[in-house]
Amino acid sequence: TKEQEQKHPDKLCADNFIKYISKKPGQPFFAALGFYKPHLPWYAPKRWVAKYPLEQTILPDMIENDLSDVPPIAAQWAMHPRDEETLSRYGLRKEAVRHYKASISYADEQVGRVLKAIFNSTYNGNTIIVIWSDNGFHLGEKQHWRKFTLWEEATHVPLIIYDPTIAYNGKVIDTPVSLIDIFPTLEQLAEIPAKEGVDGRSLINLTKGKALEEKVPALMTWGKDNHSIRLEEWRYTQYADGSEELYNHISDPNEFRNLIGSEGIEEIRESLQTKMANIIN
Repeated sequence: TKEQEQKHPDKLCADNFIKYISKKPGQPFFAALGFYKPHLPWYAPKRWVAKYPLEQTILPDMIENDLSDVPPIAAQWAMHPRDEETLSRYGLRKEAVRHYKASISYADEQVGRVLKAIFNSTYNGNTIIVIWSDNGFHLGEKQHWRKFTLWEEATHVPLIIYDPTIAYNGKVIDTPVSLIDIFPTLEQLAEIPAKEGVDGRSLINLTKGKALEEKVPALMTWGKDNHSIRLEEWRYTQYADGSEELYNHISDPNEFRNLIGSEGIEEIRESLQTKMANIIN
């Protein structure tokens, strides 16, 4: 209902920022906002759910037996809890995707309200804005409906860096980076002296349309000693029990085919294994 929406934490979060910036805080100022949606449960205003008719909802690309070539630990993560079994039994898979999309749209609406407040204020033109998410989410890929994996769906997140003084804004960049790169990037963009001992690296070259000085894989970890690295072409994962996965994201962006055990990949596997060791050790 409209009354419930007025009390939703995400709307209140945006409301509080809009009030804050309307009071013209001193400069420089720093504001951090955390929106809850599209986190579970996927309750969204009816007006947003109506934007995604059930009959027009399309499920993600999936294949049968997609877990047949992954290590047992990965299959166990995917199958627990048994959301796929429950949603399929009751015919709710499309309904779930529909409400997920509605939840995203609701969160986008709140972000839009915040951006509008900035762009209509005296701070337009001199405020750096960074938007990101903490994790991705499976919507049935690999028979999984949550995060808690080291596959692309769970580890690929939005990251938008906007600096009004840089003409390169609005470009899509495919270079894999990590969220730990945000802090050193903001240090440089805000011309703050770099703090020693900080993980990550500045992405300022990417914001200006240039290449990074060094290609460092993005590292993801879930649980003790389970790691995955991502480069433009490859994802390599090694689990605590020594089992592995390797995907070519050029020919197989959906990570349908685990290349471990295939002919002709040993050299790239060893190279990626070395890159991972250099990061985590």
